[in-house]
Amino acid sequence: MLTDLLHNNRNWSEIRRREDPEFFSRLAALQRPEYLWIGCSASRVPANVITGLKPGEVFVHRNVANLVHRSDLNLLSVVEFAVELLEVRHIIVCGHYGCGGIRAAMEPHRHGIVDHWLQPVRDIAEDSAAQITEVRSVDDRNDRLSELSVRAQVNNLARTPILRSAWSRGSMVEVHGWIYGLSDGLLRDLKCDFGPAQAGTLEQREPHDH
Repeated sequence: MLTDLLHNNRNWSEIRRREDPEFFSRLAALQRPEYLWIGCSASRVPANVITGLKPGEVFVHRNVANLVHRSDLNLLSVVEFAVELLEVRHIIVCGHYGCGGIRAAMEPHRHGIVDHWLQPVRDIAEDSAAQITEVRSVDDRNDRLSELSVRAQVNNLARTPILRSAWSRGSMVEVHGWIYGLSDGLLRDLKCDFGPAQAGTLEQREPHDH
């Protein structure tokens, strides 16, 4: 029931004030998070909770399957705001194992308009067929595709004019690719970072948008 959510909120607010009387006054002050989190819309992957961060310490954008469509004005607005105004130091693209979006992308039947959104996942699967087909089970293949997709999204993000411009001006912001395990609650670093040191290695020719 919706009334339960309002009741839970009042309890949460009271507990926070009892534990820390200055909690909300600090939170209401100008936010300066160091992190932008680009994650999946999945309710099982709450950025603050799994990273142990407090409200106000991470700026969050979420969508189905944590994709970086470089024509997505919502995503680009969030990234530009985070980089230019908040001056975040780290952008984390985080996928997760058991992702319903990844699974839906690989199913043969239609799901509706989300199929258009998930097309980059199918492109990645086609481009990386050799790496995926060597994995035996369907679930493991989807998890491998989740990892490959995170890497592709990091690459897409690093190629945006927003990041290229920031690095050309000397910004030290870095982009990272992580993946979260629902079965153990652990984050894994996929070691596909991009920052000022790697900016010069980006190819001048833009690849098709994964």
